[in-house]
Order: sequence, then structure tokens, then C-alpha cells
Amino acid sequence: SAGQSPGCRPLGALLAGIAQAAYHGNAAVTEELLRQQLYPEAAPEEFRALRAKMGGLLQSIASADMDLNQLEAFLTAQTKKQGGITSDQAAVIAKFWKNHRLKIHESLINQSRWDNVLKNMSWRVDLKSQSRHVDQINTPVAIVEMELGKNGQESEFLCLEFDEAKVSQMLKKLSEIEESMTLLTQTT
Repeated sequence: SAGQSPGCRPLGALLAGIAQAAYHGNAAVTEELLRQQLYPEAAPEEFRALRAKMGGLLQSIASADMDLNQLEAFLTAQTKKQGGITSDQAAVIAKFWKNHRLKIHESLINQSRWDNVLKNMSWRVDLKSQSRHVDQINTPVAIVEMELGKNGQESEFLCLEFDEAKVSQMLKKLSEIEESMTLLTQTT
């Protein structure tokens, strides 16, 4: 009946299903599928409430990227709350988070990247064989190809050509960036 604590095994699987849908972009994991497979005897609204509660708890835990001490304090508070969770449910949630924290955290970081990231970079040096200016023929040029993209999406390729002056300008800028980052990591 509704009053009894649902078994622990389906709860672990429910959390995994929620994580698949929310953090790993698996659209095949629907509420209906989870209900049929894990809680077939639960009424739809009863299951919806359980799924919403567990989804909300998981979201709080994941967005704070809780360590084990924070998790324990958070779950203990949830067991004391009116309409909260049972200590059995808390134990299942704790075990799930211990096993899935890294994957979910990585996934959240990837989801929060708005812009493309540099996935790959290749380069070669050629001798310029054609130019509007005769004195530029046979000067070395660097051809740099960058692969840009977001996780799970098709990449874009950017091809750049640098002469020696541009390469040293680029290196100067990159070392300024590096210095700036080093200063930040030393102060934090």
C-alpha cells in the first residue's frame, strides 16, 4: 500500500533513471517507462510524486556537488522533515550518490558549457608557393586546424594561416594568458 516504504532496489534504479534523463541526456528514459518497469503497481500520481521528490533531492545534491559529510547532513535533515524520506530511502540515495557523483558532476560541467571547446588541434608548416607579393614566395607559413565543438554535437573546423610574425605574436599572447592563469591559481 501507499504508506509502506517502497523497496530499496527499485529506488536505486529510479535514481539511475532520473540521472540518465536529467544528466546524461537519455530521452528514452521517460516517466512512464520508469513507472512500468520499477513501480508497476503504483498509481501514476503516486509515482509522479515519488519521482518528483527523488528528482528534487538529486538535483539539490548534484548542484551542490555534495561531499559525504554534506550529504549525510542533508539526508538526515530530509528524514526529519514532514513528508520527507525514510532512513532506508536516505541510505539508497547516499549509496547512489557515492557511486555516481563523478559521472553526474562531469555531465553537469559539460552541460554548463555554452560555448564550443577546443577538441583537437593539428598543424603543419608549408612554404608559400603563391602570393600577390613576390618577396613572400617561399616563406614558411604555419597552417593550423582547430576542431571546435560541444559534447555530442558535430564539430566545426577552423583553418588558420600564420606567418612567422603572427606565430610569435600568438605565442606572446598565449604566454600572457598562461602568466595570468598562474597568478590566479597562486592566489586562490
